[in-house]
Amino acid sequence: MRIAVPNKGRLHEPTIDLLERAGLHLENGADRKLYADTVDPDVTVLFARAADIPEYVSDGAAELGITGFDQVREARVDDVSELLDLEFGRCRLVLAAPEDGDTDAVADLAGKTVATEFPNITADFFATTGVDPDIVEVSGATELTPHVEMADAIVDITSTGTTLKMNRLAVIDEVLSSSVRLFGREDVLDDPKVGEVRTALSSVKHAEGKRYLMMNVPRDRLEDVRDVIPGLGGPTIMDIADEDGGDATVAVHAVVNERDVFETITEVKTAGASDILVTEIERLVE
Repeated sequence: MRIAVPNKGRLHEPTIDLLERAGLHLENGADRKLYADTVDPDVTVLFARAADIPEYVSDGAAELGITGFDQVREARVDDVSELLDLEFGRCRLVLAAPEDGDTDAVADLAGKTVATEFPNITADFFATTGVDPDIVEVSGATELTPHVEMADAIVDITSTGTTLKMNRLAVIDEVLSSSVRLFGREDVLDDPKVGEVRTALSSVKHAEGKRYLMMNVPRDRLEDVRDVIPGLGGPTIMDIADEDGGDATVAVHAVVNERDVFETITEVKTAGASDILVTEIERLVE
């Protein structure tokens, strides 16, 4: 099983970190290599340009790929399916034009020029509007093209909008919302190893923002404690034998959202819990 991942850029480190947290540790690191083995002898990682990963998967060089949704849409590969939204690398592709210009709406671009690094996504967007501008593909510095009279507007990636503001560009419309996804070629989706990789990655995503609470609770206060724990699916209750062989105390374990931990600790302590322990969760398989 080969997984194609970004070899550099803003998506590289988060992707490698995700694989590591999912248990797919890369053997001998990932620096300046074309591929790397993992602790799973059946899984190999291939390093490629983020824009090339959809083609790697479609052509059979890899069975799975991790890259931006925008890259898959731009590649127009028909035999690649999305398996999981990994929820990082979020960005938007937007249509923007000079703030002081006469382009305020999509319709204003009829017969005009739009510059972009994403000509296919841009063409698909305008096809839904009935407007037919001249789309010019550029390889970089897209935001400068309106100021050197190469284009009347642009379609470009933005995360915070800062670069657009610095270049005096105003957003006219959103073209596409994107994040990093796990993709797979359709003819391998039933492979058990594909399911294992998907489960491993999703378990890391499910664990984010969660904490594991453990505490001791007198049995006669159990219902009071249970009522104030915002657990995922309810707390787990386990008997604890005391020194006299009785079971007057039980152990209560629960998974809670990190934002609820402070309030929950106060409430369970008030309800009678003691020896409260909070730990991080590396993976959560649902």
